[in-house]
Amino acid sequence: MRHGPRGRLVGFAYLAPALIFVLAFTAYPLAQMAWMSLHNWSLLSPPRFVGLANYERAFSDTQFWVSFRFTLLYAALITPVLIIGGYLLALLTARNTVLRRVTRTVVFIPVVIGLGVSSLLWYWLFSTDFGLVNRALLDLGVIDKPVLWLGVDATVSSVAISASVVWKVIGFGMILFVAAIQAVPTDVVEAALVDGVSYWQRVTRVILPLTLRTVLLVTLVSVIGSLLAFDQFYIMTAGQPRNETATSVFYIYLNSFPYLKLGYGAALSMILAVTILVFTVIQLLLTRRSHQ
Repeated sequence: MRHGPRGRLVGFAYLAPALIFVLAFTAYPLAQMAWMSLHNWSLLSPPRFVGLANYERAFSDTQFWVSFRFTLLYAALITPVLIIGGYLLALLTARNTVLRRVTRTVVFIPVVIGLGVSSLLWYWLFSTDFGLVNRALLDLGVIDKPVLWLGVDATVSSVAISASVVWKVIGFGMILFVAAIQAVPTDVVEAALVDGVSYWQRVTRVILPLTLRTVLLVTLVSVIGSLLAFDQFYIMTAGQPRNETATSVFYIYLNSFPYLKLGYGAALSMILAVTILVFTVIQLLLTRRSHQ
């Protein structure tokens, strides 16, 4: 292994492409957004420096905090479903059973579909007049009249959108869990079998603790994805009814572009970015503790 100035230069040369990518597509946009948040900018006039006025306005903006609270509730609703459901599907897929090929194919196919496309698909499926969901429930006798799934009741709309997102992304977590489960040393599992441990005891006492880091990783990805939710709500409800299904990113979009308040939208984005950073730090701490 090379040491000295030449070795360090070679190391920096290998690192340079990734470093340039991070600086160009992460650090610079983040710095630009922080600069924009300190200005009043409508895109139609030159930016005017206002200091922390946009942040002061954000902390007194009732609608923003309503959308922020709704986003947190949405994340709290969908994340456990994605984690528990994905792990159970991974257990079915990791085992050498007849269901392995079915779950591996059927569950993962929606992952490769774009979120916008899947949202349009489910918008049609939940249609009141000709949607297949209402048609199936009517034929089965579960309901006696079509249900207004989207845009009328915030709770019903949230459940419908959450169902579409679970269908779309649960396969992503499942694949990561499958990789983690299959990486569990076989001698550990065989030792548990020799001791007469049942299957679910092996899962809860052997496999789950050894795959905890992957569980925390998928949890973090799911939480961040939920906090950044936009496409599905924009396409399926457009924030209706009465902006009760408007997520934080949706509200930021409204202020930044239709309302032409780019500086204020940047300030709201910084608040959301700090929230995501807090969740990331918590996940890193939990991961470090699980590794000790």
